[in-house]
Amino acid sequence: MQVAVVTYDGFNELDSFIASALINRCREDGLEAFITTPTPVVTSMSGVEVTGQRPMEFVPEAEVVLIGSGVKTRDVVADDELVSRLRLDPSRQLIGAQCSGALVLARLGLLEGMPACTDRKSRPFVEARGVTVLDTPFHAEGNIATAGGCLASQYLATWVITRTLGEEAAREVVNYVAPVGENQETVDRALRAVQTGALALH
Repeated sequence: MQVAVVTYDGFNELDSFIASALINRCREDGLEAFITTPTPVVTSMSGVEVTGQRPMEFVPEAEVVLIGSGVKTRDVVADDELVSRLRLDPSRQLIGAQCSGALVLARLGLLEGMPACTDRKSRPFVEARGVTVLDTPFHAEGNIATAGGCLASQYLATWVITRTLGEEAAREVVNYVAPVGENQETVDRALRAVQTGALALH
């Protein structure tokens, strides 16, 4: 199973890298994430240049697609060409958005009839698109999930791993990366966020 972590210019490193790093701890179980970019190289909001692992044409092939956040997301949703390259199918793909990535899902009409999570700065722009924003870090309905706050990217990754490989696999990954001495509470918090925020967790 392949995961496209869509990463645009001006991206937030925490959003793209935390999710991809956690998911890639499941490579031996057949779940692998790839930084997916519209251009060969993208530059983060902090000036870090990253070479994409997959082009945008990879998105329709992936079983899971996560839309990262960044300081240029409003430019992305205003760019018809960029948006047209994001071909998503919620009937067969798990689709998640981190922080301002919710704007992209709203632009594509994927948040109609459901609330979403996003960061504080993006909230008014998401609400302006008619989406109710929740004061929670994670929410999912069916195959679509959103997370709000940079460190909530761990919840998005936990959701992906739980949906594809099961709760035990997610538990093992979160336990491994948890701060020493805080393993159990970190695992419990991540699973609780996903279980509480998901209306249709299979």
